[in-house]
Amino acid sequence: QVQLVESGGGLVQAGGSLRLSCAASGLTFSSTIMGWFRQIPGQERGFVAVINRSGSTTYYTDSVKGRFTVSRDNAKNTVYLQMNSLKPEDTAIYYCATGATVMSLRVGNYGTWGQGTQVTVSS
Repeated sequence: QVQLVESGGGLVQAGGSLRLSCAASGLTFSSTIMGWFRQIPGQERGFVAVINRSGSTTYYTDSVKGRFTVSRDNAKNTVYLQMNSLKPEDTAIYYCATGATVMSLRVGNYGTWGQGTQVTVSS
């Protein structure tokens, strides 16, 4: 059974940093594309970042480019999202996901999701 568990969320002031982690089990982690998404209550879940199997290629949504960095440690079966220069509009529940067969920005291309971790950025 594939399981993803996010951690690292919390409350931070604007301009601060957080690092989210997503620990995976039940799959061959080094063979999986990993995505990060976020959702504000009442809104659709949206793409944040994606990383390929080796970690050599990443894509970001425009609003986080230059501030967020996605990385992975295949030896630890973990993907990370380093978030710097946080803004109040980054406040959301952040989810990691897997199951996509290509580097996708679409929620529907990912079949397995974590439970999410809350990130709150105060102004």
